[in-house]
Amino acid sequence: MDINIKINRKISVAPMMDCTDRHDRFFLRLMSKNVMLYTEMVATKSAIHGDRKKILSYSPEEKPLALQVGGSNKEELAEVAKIAEDMGYDEININLGCPSKKVQKNMFGACLMKEPDLVAECISEMVNSCKIPVTAKTRIGFDNEERFEYLNNFIHKMRDAGTKTFILHARKAMLTGLSPKQNLNIPKLNYNMVYEIKKKNPELEIVINGGISKIDEINKHLNYCDGVMIGRSIYQNPYSLVEIEKEIFNTKSNPTREQVAEQLLEYVGKEVKLGTKVNQIMRHTVGLYHGQIGSKEWKRYLSDNLMARETDFQKTKHIMRIVQNNEKANQTNT
Repeated sequence: MDINIKINRKISVAPMMDCTDRHDRFFLRLMSKNVMLYTEMVATKSAIHGDRKKILSYSPEEKPLALQVGGSNKEELAEVAKIAEDMGYDEININLGCPSKKVQKNMFGACLMKEPDLVAECISEMVNSCKIPVTAKTRIGFDNEERFEYLNNFIHKMRDAGTKTFILHARKAMLTGLSPKQNLNIPKLNYNMVYEIKKKNPELEIVINGGISKIDEINKHLNYCDGVMIGRSIYQNPYSLVEIEKEIFNTKSNPTREQVAEQLLEYVGKEVKLGTKVNQIMRHTVGLYHGQIGSKEWKRYLSDNLMARETDFQKTKHIMRIVQNNEKANQTNT
């Protein structure tokens, strides 16, 4: 892919561990053709030495798609960047924001904010090894460091190394004392710092991330930034992507939940024949009826029948019929 080709990052779905696997991405793509999707973070050693088909494969329908990688060895990162390009990914993104202890132990994620020169070296090697865009996702600070000057200098080092797109999670990372889950809520959001970064660096593409869920919030952020990345709220309420398609991308023809379910049923049928367990796919659909009539029954049914090692395709069909009936009931009641 030519690095000059413009990727639309106006709205993207955040990389989320144990969430945005290939099955979830296929499911999300049924509701949105325009949002940018990201893989879960993949460690460089896993990408290089692991089962590449299992770890990195994806369906063509998932594109545009970025591979997010974690690592700090520049040779390994360069190799993974080339692998991503060869496998047809549209972008490779380096994780500089994950605060987990395991990630820190392996020297990647948010702890790399302490090592701007090392990060710049890594990005330079990645940029030189592939033609797809190399982007960075980072926090706005770490521990007691949350100064605009530090973040701006960090971004400039990465810019000079060849990165032009930055996804900024508008919270600092606490590398000690907080769990990864707490790091998503406890550090205070500082959207203004992200706005200021864009203002001072108009030539860079700045995507804002953190605590964003509603259309009016998205529109507000788009007044100051180039794009918005949304994470947990999409996973909890995936059908909200349809509203994003309508309101942000002006998509006129959007699927009903019933249509999404029918298309997913076809996908489940193909995957089961390949040995995929039903629950590996269906676990991502818990929020399909978020806020709708019958949502509790839907969640309970999934919990009772699919969180076990269920591979009975007939039962899956039965579940999908429940989906369709719920959708019809919703339409009747509205």
